Amino acid sequence: MQFRGVFPPLPTPFDETGQLDLGLLSALVARLNREALPGYVALGSNGEAPHVSVDEAEKIFETIRRAAPPERLVIAGTGRLSSRETVELSRRAAGAGASAVLVVTPYFYKGSMNDEALLRHFETVAESSPVPVILYNVPANTGLNVPPSLVAQIGAHPNVQGVKDSSGDIGQLAELVRLRPSGKDFSILSGNFGSALPGYAIGAEGAILAAANIAPAECVAIRERFLSGGIEEARSLHLKVLPAARAVTSQWGVPGLKAALAMQGLDSGIPRLPLLPLGPEKRAGLRRILEDAGLLGT
Repeated sequence: MQFRGVFPPLPTPFDETGQLDLGLLSALVARLNREALPGYVALGSNGEAPHVSVDEAEKIFETIRRAAPPERLVIAGTGRLSSRETVELSRRAAGAGASAVLVVTPYFYKGSMNDEALLRHFETVAESSPVPVILYNVPANTGLNVPPSLVAQIGAHPNVQGVKDSSGDIGQLAELVRLRPSGKDFSILSGNFGSALPGYAIGAEGAILAAANIAPAECVAIRERFLSGGIEEARSLHLKVLPAARAVTSQWGVPGLKAALAMQGLDSGIPRLPLLPLGPEKRAGLRRILEDAGLLGT
């Protein structure tokens, strides 16, 4: 299985009482089905994965699988704080129709998460998962950065088939490409919009981008234009979308993403506590950013 192209990490809709709204989730997928996307990511950071139980996660995976065309991949975020629970959720994700699992580094005991512990964790999950494993490195959220040399070690396992690197460090992304395991398909995916276009230039196969929820056509076009030789067009579009991409990640995060979708007429509910909805002043700033990027229509 190859993981190429741009994948949106879907938000998880919750209603005013904090309950899952699977109807809204199906509607979001249906809207994105119109775009030239290879698939979807469920329960990444933008999906509020730490706020969702194992049982809820399984329902989310099933809902996305049913709503997506059969040829599109569903990558399920199954990383939990223990290896045991990660294995359990990975098996349940496969049973729900997931094409692969995205496994974040365990982070609570970060002082003990040395190379040996992380290697053992990912090998344990890979041995037990019925579907391919993609390593998820997101140091801004976990406080841990997995070095490219360790990713290469983990990637030697036959059931580990890629890495999503959200460090935003283009030098690190280049090292991941340079050290990628040989003799197998192993996809390097940027998890940061700012490093996505430079990443394509050094050999990354694709990206998992929050911005692909609010600007799916643009995110796909940046990659396609670059690959077809339209470097100037790709650069111009990248710079146009960049402020909006930052607004729904490092600037205002999940509340910003859900507010942006609402402004586009796509209800994705509200964040689950302790995350709070975006306040009026920030919403006004977000609206200006989206308007400048041409993401609110006419």
